[in-house]
Amino acid sequence: MSEYGREVLLATTVLCSSGGSMQLVQLHRKLLQHCNISEEKFCYIVEQCPRFLLVRGSGGDPRVVARTSLRLCRSYAQDGRCGGCEALHLCKFFIFGTCRFGKGRKPCRSSHDIQSDHNYGLLRDWTLHMLSEDDLFLLLLQNDPALLPEVCLHYNKGSAPHGCCTFQNACTKVHLCQHFLQGDCLFGSRCKRHHTIDEHSRRMLEKRGLSGDIIQDLPSIYRNIHCLTAAAESTAPEKSLKLFSQPADEPNICLHFLRNSCRFQNECRQVHFHLPYKWEVLDGRTWRDMENMEDIERDFCDPSQAQSSGDQPVNFLTMNLDMARVRRLSTVSSVTKPPHYLLTTKWKWYYKGDQANWVEYGQMDEKQRTMSVTSRILEEVYVSDKNHEVTAVKGQREYIINFTDMYQRNYKHNTKRRVRRRPVFVSVAEVEKQVSAED
Repeated sequence: MSEYGREVLLATTVLCSSGGSMQLVQLHRKLLQHCNISEEKFCYIVEQCPRFLLVRGSGGDPRVVARTSLRLCRSYAQDGRCGGCEALHLCKFFIFGTCRFGKGRKPCRSSHDIQSDHNYGLLRDWTLHMLSEDDLFLLLLQNDPALLPEVCLHYNKGSAPHGCCTFQNACTKVHLCQHFLQGDCLFGSRCKRHHTIDEHSRRMLEKRGLSGDIIQDLPSIYRNIHCLTAAAESTAPEKSLKLFSQPADEPNICLHFLRNSCRFQNECRQVHFHLPYKWEVLDGRTWRDMENMEDIERDFCDPSQAQSSGDQPVNFLTMNLDMARVRRLSTVSSVTKPPHYLLTTKWKWYYKGDQANWVEYGQMDEKQRTMSVTSRILEEVYVSDKNHEVTAVKGQREYIINFTDMYQRNYKHNTKRRVRRRPVFVSVAEVEKQVSAED
């Protein structure tokens, strides 16, 4: 991982300057503003580097949380002395932003210098030496358990104003809604437990030396702490969350409704819509129709397009619109129905050619060579088993097509090409024409 030190440091800087965590898609987009990092390298860094924790956000989208095992030295914090350790020698109140000695005539007995020989050496070893003070302090706050008080578990039990906390206003722990921190509070602004730092917790935190700016940011910091703590306590291995994975199975659009012949009407388990495709964006917990649906579909059908056109482009690789999730519903694949069925979705399969173009399987490439499998063959296998691998031959070379990560690999030469599955475009006018012809 050392060969990716620059990218790791850049990603850490972006995360810490954005509150210690952010959506995976957003992090990748931000990194591209600073370095030309490929999708493959980005996925590898986020999934393999211990600096980053990959979790599911409240909307189901992957999020990245910045983490580190670097801590403040406890011995140094107590008496300003240490016989040599692998922890930072820094004033805790300097991190809190409230040390009254560092700015006055009387010097603080604890260091305020992150560039000291001891501190800088550690930060360099941990590839944190380029972080600003504010970014480093946020990283420490959400990772060093000795810096912040815990969230009161008793507050989150019972129905009293302070839950089951017998200390109430004298409690030395923070009173915050545990479900809010976990991202699954169903009540939102109507919740009887606090989603912000209340006056009791604010006074307690001020007594501990925290500045007002840090206290204001604590709800998001505690959310990150919850993710990090849950991951550390889990006995199960961390599951990989792929950035450029395929979307989960979604409900199909009803073919019978398209032809005005669905006898189940409102009881139909499929989606009733006037087109064989439907683009939706997640608005809170509700999927709502997107505008310019036909334009988005036209762009999506072009395998060379990674996003739609317009002021608010849909990212087709991650299926996001800015920070919101996007999904595409469609009719069933054409390979699952007889040929006379109208308005099924015809899918085509492409691989990236030598000239960075997209070549459909079964069609000739720029050197007049053809893959041994066609789009239809791949689609038939795909709809029957999305975890299957397909062997294809072109010339004297053999390839393995993997549906899980959508790559075509040549293991003999250790090369791989990206694969894309895109539908054949059908305009609104064409849909209306087909439906009218059938009537």
